[in-house]
Amino acid sequence: MEDLPKVSVVIPVRNEEKYISKCIESLLESDYPKDKLEILVVDGMSEDNTRKVANSYEGVRVLDNPSKYTPHGINIGIKNSTGQVVMFGGAHTVYSKNYISECVKALQKGYDAAGGRVITLPRSQSPKAVAIAGVLSHPFGTASKYRTGEFDRITEVDTAAYALYRRDVFDELGYFNEELVRNQDIEFNLRIRRAGKRIALVPSAESYYFARDTIKSLFENNFGNGFWVIWGARFARMPFSLRHLVPFAFVLFLGFGAILTYLLPVFRIFYLLIVSLYAALVLFTSGEIAFKARKPEVFPWAVLSFLVLHVSYGLGSFWAFLKILWTAIFGQRRI
Repeated sequence: MEDLPKVSVVIPVRNEEKYISKCIESLLESDYPKDKLEILVVDGMSEDNTRKVANSYEGVRVLDNPSKYTPHGINIGIKNSTGQVVMFGGAHTVYSKNYISECVKALQKGYDAAGGRVITLPRSQSPKAVAIAGVLSHPFGTASKYRTGEFDRITEVDTAAYALYRRDVFDELGYFNEELVRNQDIEFNLRIRRAGKRIALVPSAESYYFARDTIKSLFENNFGNGFWVIWGARFARMPFSLRHLVPFAFVLFLGFGAILTYLLPVFRIFYLLIVSLYAALVLFTSGEIAFKARKPEVFPWAVLSFLVLHVSYGLGSFWAFLKILWTAIFGQRRI
């Protein structure tokens, strides 16, 4: 026990009174030694009872994040933490008892960061909620290994969710980019990889994320993620991997391809072939999700969720591209 590093868990929050309790309790119930663990909740000036709930737990420190933005909250947590290892938690997530201990073992094997698999759960048992959770954990819905769970041993990856980092990583590479309102973890993890450091995905460590349960929130969240994939390039060098551009390319293909089929009928067969292939994949994977859930009524919601997931992300990236182009031509005048 004596050679175990102290772990500081930083949880940036804002208006999370409904979920923060489960998150904190799962960490307090960890099998990691309590004298080697500290929890810092960095509150983005919540207007509900988030702060009151967090303060009700003994040993939890609550810090202020006046800017309200996630990367600022993360950096405030890092600077106020005292552990040799820093972990970032999410208020909508709970963690297995061995999450911290298993990730620490990976760090002790020489990795610079380590995170576990993310099991996406529905917030309710409604067909819509089950469909959205299924889509967000299916390989056709996400390319992130930590969400699809397709690994059975420690695997080196380019990014991980709810990761634990050696403190010397921040000493060497700096903190999270506060210009990035979204996707700041992706950019930081890519920075780690470019510096020649290693990130581990640990199958024995599990976190449980409660997915959004409305089509509107699914659209808004993924539109924002897609937007910041492109917009973030204004503030950081390549803050994304090429796979993050696939929805952008798909939306461009749908839009400009439709125009080309009108102008160049010879292109029509190719266009319809690609669209038909995509439709077939959506129908097949939606059937998989409905069959696994044993609820036929999940199928139409899964079809809609796949479409919303892919198109909203791509539209967000396209909107960011237009804004960057507008800024390059017309300066800072609003588009």
